[in-house]
Amino acid sequence: HDAQRLKELQALPLDRKIGVTSARIIEWYNHFKGRVYVSYSGGADSTVLLHLVRSVFPDVLAVFVDTGLEYPELRDHVKQTDNVLWIKPEMNYKDVIKQYGWTFPNKEIARKIYYARQGSQWAINVMYGLNTDGSVSKYAQRCVKWNDLINSPFLISDRCCDIMKERPLRTHPLLKNQYSYVGTRAEESERRRQAWIKTGCNAFNTRTPVSKPLSFWTHQDVLQYIVAAKLTIPSVYGQIVSENQTLKFTGVQRTGCIFCPIGAHLERENSFQQLAYTHPKLYHYCLYGGEYNENGMWVPNSQGLGLSKLLDFVGIPYQPIAITNPDGDLYKAENDLRERARQYLAITKISKQQFASEIGINNQQLSRWLHNKRNLNAQRLERVEALLNQKE
Repeated sequence: HDAQRLKELQALPLDRKIGVTSARIIEWYNHFKGRVYVSYSGGADSTVLLHLVRSVFPDVLAVFVDTGLEYPELRDHVKQTDNVLWIKPEMNYKDVIKQYGWTFPNKEIARKIYYARQGSQWAINVMYGLNTDGSVSKYAQRCVKWNDLINSPFLISDRCCDIMKERPLRTHPLLKNQYSYVGTRAEESERRRQAWIKTGCNAFNTRTPVSKPLSFWTHQDVLQYIVAAKLTIPSVYGQIVSENQTLKFTGVQRTGCIFCPIGAHLERENSFQQLAYTHPKLYHYCLYGGEYNENGMWVPNSQGLGLSKLLDFVGIPYQPIAITNPDGDLYKAENDLRERARQYLAITKISKQQFASEIGINNQQLSRWLHNKRNLNAQRLERVEALLNQKE
C-alpha cells in the first residue's frame, strides 16, 4: 500500500468502491470465521458501514459504546437499530478530563504535548519544530503554534478515546476473540491516512486487529450512499441537499463526541457554536463551570466541564454566530423569527411538515422550536428567515 494507491482508490466511482469494500468485508469475516462485529456509533459513516456489512452478513452484531458523549438523536437512532449490544466505559468523561485532560488539537499533537510536559526531549523538539538532532523539521512546524499548551493550566493528552471507546471494546467479556469493523476514513486525518498506508483496509497483524473497509471512501461517497440506499440517519444531521454539485447535511456536519474539541479550530462555525442552538443545556454544561485544582490546573467541577477556558486560551470562538438583525441581539433575533413563523403558519395553508422540510428539519423539531423547547443553529435560522422573507 502507498499514498498513490490510496488516491487511486479514492478516485473510483461509488459502485466500484462498494465492490472493493464488500470484498474487504468478506475477507475479514472469513479470516476470523464469523467472529466479527461492527463498532457502531450511530453516526453517518457507521450507519453506512453497518448497512454494507449486513447486506452481506445479515446477522453480524453491532456494538455501541454508550459514553454519554453522543448527541441524543444518535442514541435514539441506535435504539431503533436491531441487534445492537450496548456497553459502557468504566470512567465517565468528567473524570477522564480531570485525570488525563483534553484531547486537542488532535490526537497526534495532544500526545506530543503530554510527553513534552513530562520532559521527553523528543516531544519537546517536535513541539518546537525540531528534529531529534536539533535541526529544523519542516514536518514539525505544524506543531509550533500549539507549544504554549505545554506550560498551560490545561491537562492535554490523547488518552480519552482509548479510555472511553476503545478499552470497553477490548475488555468486554462478550467481545473476547471478536474482531471489529470500524467506519473510519483515511481522509479524516493524517494519522488515519498513515494507518491505511501501513496496513490497508484489513489490519490482520496489528496488536489490535481491525477492519476499516471505508478507509478509501470520501465524505461525498458516504452521503451519496445514504441517498442511494435511502438510509435513515439521526435527525441532528437534518437532510442531505446538493449545493454547487456537492452534497451536504442541512444540520450538523459531524457527530463525534459532543464535548470533544478536536478540529474546532478548522471550522467556520464550529460544533460548539452549533451546539448553542441545537442543545443549549449541553452547550452550557460543556463550556461553563470548571475550577482550578490544588495543582493550579483548570478542571471540570459540578457546574460543568469548563471548556471555554481552553478555547479562550487558544483563540477559538464558541459564542453562537448571530443571524441578521439590526439590534444584533442573537436571542431576540431567534425569538422574533419564531413569532413570525407561528403567525405565518397560523394564517396560511402550508403544513408544518412542508415548512419543516424546507428549512431542513423534521416536524417534531419544528414543533419543539415553535414552543420554545429548542433552538436552531445559525444556518437553519438563516433558512427560516429567507423562507419567511420570500413568502410573507
